[in-house]
Amino acid sequence: MKVFQILILSFLMTSCGMQSIPTALNEVDAQWAEVQNQYKRRTDLIPNLVNVVKGYASHEKETLSAVINARAQATKINLNVDQLTPQTMKKFQQAQAGLSSALSKLMVVSERYPNLKANQNFRDLQHQLEGTENRITVSRNRYIHSIKDFNNLITVPPTSWYNSFFLKHSKKPQFAVQNLEKVQNAPKVEF
Repeated sequence: MKVFQILILSFLMTSCGMQSIPTALNEVDAQWAEVQNQYKRRTDLIPNLVNVVKGYASHEKETLSAVINARAQATKINLNVDQLTPQTMKKFQQAQAGLSSALSKLMVVSERYPNLKANQNFRDLQHQLEGTENRITVSRNRYIHSIKDFNNLITVPPTSWYNSFFLKHSKKPQFAVQNLEKVQNAPKVEF
């Protein structure tokens, strides 16, 4: 009979959330760190891209200044997983959206200068930025899934009961798309 009680107690302890909730929280933390890592990679690449473009398009100082300023704004906001609230996420996403917008304008500048597009250094940096944007998308997607898993653990019984009594974790905010109205419409490409 004691063996049976130990088995039942073991089952209850493993399904209560004692291990799964902290594990999921660690996963959220790790995925958020990866999102920040990819944004950092992007901001590290930007000075190189700007220097290459400067050499070819010195009279496009306004666009280059906008990229430099947007990069500075984006690097000011660093959040750790404990600071994630809907308000702080919105500020973080706005800063990153400003950088994305400035980079888009910089790419338009490159279209105006055929010699710049042909420059191997510029093409390499452009590919690096494209790869970085893809990495950011993948890391945000992984973060979104880790948040979903964590929020499920703390809100769905039986693990939510353990959370309610002992851990008292709150739901983490999801990564939300800024300018949703804008991105819902497919861009028009005209030649």
